[in-house]
Amino acid sequence: MTMPEPASPDVLIIGGGLIGLATAWRAAVRGLSVTLCDPAPGTHASYAAAGMLTPVTELHYGEETLLGLNLASARRYPEFVAELREASGGADPGYRASGTLAVAFDADDRAVLADLHTFQRSLDLKAEWLSGSEARRLEPMLAPGVRGGLLVEGDHQVDNRMLLAALFAALEREPKVRIVRARVAELTVAGDRAAGAVLDDGTAIAAGQTVLAAGCWSGRIRGVPQEAVPPVRPVKGQILRLAVPEVYRPFLTHTVRGVVRSNHAYLVPRAHGELVLGATTEEQDYDTAVTAGGVYELLRDARALIPGITELPLVETRAALRPGSPDNAPVIGPTALPGLLAATGHYRHGVLLTPATADAVAEILATGEIPDVVAPFSPLRFRK
Repeated sequence: MTMPEPASPDVLIIGGGLIGLATAWRAAVRGLSVTLCDPAPGTHASYAAAGMLTPVTELHYGEETLLGLNLASARRYPEFVAELREASGGADPGYRASGTLAVAFDADDRAVLADLHTFQRSLDLKAEWLSGSEARRLEPMLAPGVRGGLLVEGDHQVDNRMLLAALFAALEREPKVRIVRARVAELTVAGDRAAGAVLDDGTAIAAGQTVLAAGCWSGRIRGVPQEAVPPVRPVKGQILRLAVPEVYRPFLTHTVRGVVRSNHAYLVPRAHGELVLGATTEEQDYDTAVTAGGVYELLRDARALIPGITELPLVETRAALRPGSPDNAPVIGPTALPGLLAATGHYRHGVLLTPATADAVAEILATGEIPDVVAPFSPLRFRK
């Protein structure tokens, strides 16, 4: 970022969340010049997220193909953050291999968890069934009534805010990347090919290739032909952050995911004493208001699992918009418009899929080849 912006960068990236920032970094590593445009990079869903890297405990029926991508990205994480630490000059991306414990609140929830365990075993995934007492020995803060648990040592976490900071630091040191803090008003199309974009202030940026990585706003960029618009929608999530005073540490040693009266809740402990509680799933269009009902439901369900949270200070409430697609799987790769790629639609797996998406999009940008691991998630799969 210390050199002047190229008159015509190889790549224009629209959107500065984790996906856009990581893609800019990986594309620059491949030798491409990159301009990334976002009026407030790193401030939306990527900043609000909890940072769970949990492909096994978040497994859903019908998502076996997505599981393959999730597992590949989880395996990539240790090397990805090591490379990022070096590229950023030593910034800590906040990766912790601390494992995840999924627990059930009552007998019905235990049946749901047992069904998940059966599904996991059918796919040869590693998850250890624990009795309620075994789960409480592992995490003493759990409620006495917890009926059982699944321990997944391979499901980890990353502090998404530290990851964002590390990416910004790496890009500050990367002369091939320029971040423009402005909103893209319209995509430029020339000769039936994406050719860059025009910013709100009228500035035109020409680019050899363009990447839509603007989360749930990726489908709202003017100038994108209808057949190339990624079909993404906003899915609201409310999330809370609590502070854990020194006297209570360690409050939790694992990420705890719970099924409480069929509702899903999670608690993610940070090494620096933060506890993240989340998250609601609401189809509320582009509304980002934090509601009393949302906060109440999160605290109610978390308290059922970990009664001691009522003693912790509530330091932040936030709502953000995840980008969902029609099949709730990501949208990655070339669109119907030549020169325009999509990297969006990651829904609840955006942090987890950051390494795999960034590597894959950088590969496509540099070589034109689509890696097998992302081929099933082509934007073209929605065409009739």
